[in-house]
Amino acid sequence: MTMDALDRLEAVIRDRRAAAPDASYVARLFAKGRAKIAQKLGEEAVEAAIAAVQDDRAALTGEAADLLFHLLVLLADMGLSLDDVRAELTRREGLSGLEEKAARTG
Repeated sequence: MTMDALDRLEAVIRDRRAAAPDASYVARLFAKGRAKIAQKLGEEAVEAAIAAVQDDRAALTGEAADLLFHLLVLLADMGLSLDDVRAELTRREGLSGLEEKAARTG
């Protein structure tokens, strides 16, 4: 299977998880804990939303990359992977958004 940029990034994040926090931003995030990782993800989501509202395509592209990066860090911290997310998206294929949401809320 060919790895795309997200797969390669996910592998780098997993490799750097065990690095020294003073040598790797990823290791520093893991050392700070899940709450800090989640906070960074939230910050990037807000920055992406602001860029979109401002109709700034270049800024949104950069913020989307930051958002995906921090999401991958959080997934790794939770013991999850892109394959887990892909499996969930596959499960949802063919369902309308309204049907899928109703199934989750019971």
